[in-house]
Amino acid sequence: MITLVLAASVLIGVSLGILGGGGSILTVPILVYLAGQDTKEAIATSLFVVGVTSLVGLVPHARAGRVRWRTGLIFGAVSMVGAYGGGRLAEYIPGTVLLVAFALMMLATAAAMLRKSRKQKQAKPAHTELPLKHVLVEGLVVGAVTGLVGSGGGFLVVPALALLGGLPMSVAVGTSLLVIAMKSFSGLAGHLSGVSIDWKLALMVTAAAVVGSLVGSRFAGRIPQDTLRKAFGWFVVVMGVFVLAQQLDTAVWSHPATWAGLATAAALAVGVRLLRRTRGARSAP
Repeated sequence: MITLVLAASVLIGVSLGILGGGGSILTVPILVYLAGQDTKEAIATSLFVVGVTSLVGLVPHARAGRVRWRTGLIFGAVSMVGAYGGGRLAEYIPGTVLLVAFALMMLATAAAMLRKSRKQKQAKPAHTELPLKHVLVEGLVVGAVTGLVGSGGGFLVVPALALLGGLPMSVAVGTSLLVIAMKSFSGLAGHLSGVSIDWKLALMVTAAAVVGSLVGSRFAGRIPQDTLRKAFGWFVVVMGVFVLAQQLDTAVWSHPATWAGLATAAALAVGVRLLRRTRGARSAP
């Protein structure tokens, strides 16, 4: 089983290197479902794994000029405050509740990424830094989520930098690794007060993830921006659905109301999309 865990851990690094996120989205399920760890232990361990892996993966991105240091350092510093507080608060929240919240946030973020990938706003110049007010507010919120659910926050940081800040996707990916490393360690400090970590397993998973991150970062700058955005969005959708399915009781999925609600949501999504296309066609010259 340890071989399977380590093989899967390489994907953690590849995800971080290419997408600038997804590390904890993979790490937590790997540690819970493959390594058999308790949810809260897995969350704390994931913060260590993702923090170290992000720090190593940051180096090639920085060399290629894909890191906005001012934005990343301020965002990361503010996020560390939120992450520490979230880590302390997580001690009093059931593990199942944390994972369900984790999955729902992933799905909401993925929807935003995929919607924007179909209708992108014009990106700001690559040298542009985010306004300080935006950095402070977004950093605090993302940091709190990091500490609560054990996510390095790439699945929130990348959209914040790319969608709200207008940074090119490849630059958002590189900058997110700086932010993720900073607040992952802060969130870990908050968790260590109530959780013990299997350091041998943590170091083995981290080593495998670091190898993956170095491989992934070599490809990040070569992938088209829109393709990178879509890949990130669909990756998060798959993992969000998986985590949600694992946590919700079987009775929930077998209940007719659940499927009726999903069908209604799908119909509304299709209807909104068709309406937008119709409006777009009418406004076209």
